[in-house]
Amino acid sequence: MNLPRDAIGIGLRPALYADMQREVPPALDYVEIISENFMGTAWPPQENLRRVRAHYPVVMHGVGLNLLGHEPLNERYLDELCRLADDLEALFVSDHLCWTGSHGHTHHDLLPTPYTWDLIGYAAERAAFVQKRLGRPFALENVSSYVQFAASEMSEWEFYRAVVEEAGVSFMLDINNIYVSSQNHGFDPCTYLRHIPYTRVVQVHLAGHERQSDGAIIDTHDRAVAPAVWELYREAWAIGGPFPTLLEWDDKVPPLAELVNELNKVREYQQ
Repeated sequence: MNLPRDAIGIGLRPALYADMQREVPPALDYVEIISENFMGTAWPPQENLRRVRAHYPVVMHGVGLNLLGHEPLNERYLDELCRLADDLEALFVSDHLCWTGSHGHTHHDLLPTPYTWDLIGYAAERAAFVQKRLGRPFALENVSSYVQFAASEMSEWEFYRAVVEEAGVSFMLDINNIYVSSQNHGFDPCTYLRHIPYTRVVQVHLAGHERQSDGAIIDTHDRAVAPAVWELYREAWAIGGPFPTLLEWDDKVPPLAELVNELNKVREYQQ
């Protein structure tokens, strides 16, 4: 089973469990879970997910793979990830093109690296291994960036595309992250969008962000999508649509009806 190319969905969060399990479920095509929230043996999260799964297909989005970390990929983590994906019959699994830990410590953040030629092969080999281990499509997401490295040898979008294509995996393209990074670093986000081969995009993310007093933008996922991000989504759709679209909202989560209304704006920008 594959998602329709124009499918729309939301990220499943605990505040939404009750409304998502109504006899008449909201009009959504699918939901996305944070993989780590349902790995292991904790019964309450899995029971809530089982009930939601009765209404919707599920895709999985991780934050703890540590793809660009210098240590070997965590075999226990991969075992649990594969088990969850199999149990849910997840349509695809995604994680971030970043590192999240080192020397046995998890930093609980999505941390950037320099964009270098030698790192492309390293990242691609590991991503290809994960996809083979999962036995289903695996996708990499671009992250929001707050620093740049003097050691970088190419743009972010060149690095991102090179890793995905060499690995034979897919893009999980986050439009808000592109906008955040473009504002923080002064590049044209439309140049980024035009560099992506959309036949390999399994999903697009939309989310809210916060502009700090010093002008920097932080990817917060705690508010509505900004007008500038909607316009960038319009541009992405014109270049490469259709593609599945998902709304992320992780903090200060509003009622489900408000989330669905925000998500339904996508139809206005798909013209």
